[in-house]
Amino acid sequence: MVRTRGNEIVIICDSEEQTDQVVKRMTTDTCKLAGYEEWDDDEDRKWILTFLVVDKDQKIVPHLN
Repeated sequence: MVRTRGNEIVIICDSEEQTDQVVKRMTTDTCKLAGYEEWDDDEDRKWILTFLVVDKDQKIVPHLN
């Protein structure tokens, strides 16, 4: 599943292999992985990836807790 919110793209993956492929294909100079979250520990586990679309000059600074 893919959903967009402004300059964010949220992709829900069904496997770790799918997650790896999505990150390889989506990561560019203007699209960066901004968030990663795992849901469930059962066989129906999902991975939620959030990408941020930015200008080429813009830097993404991680938010630390």
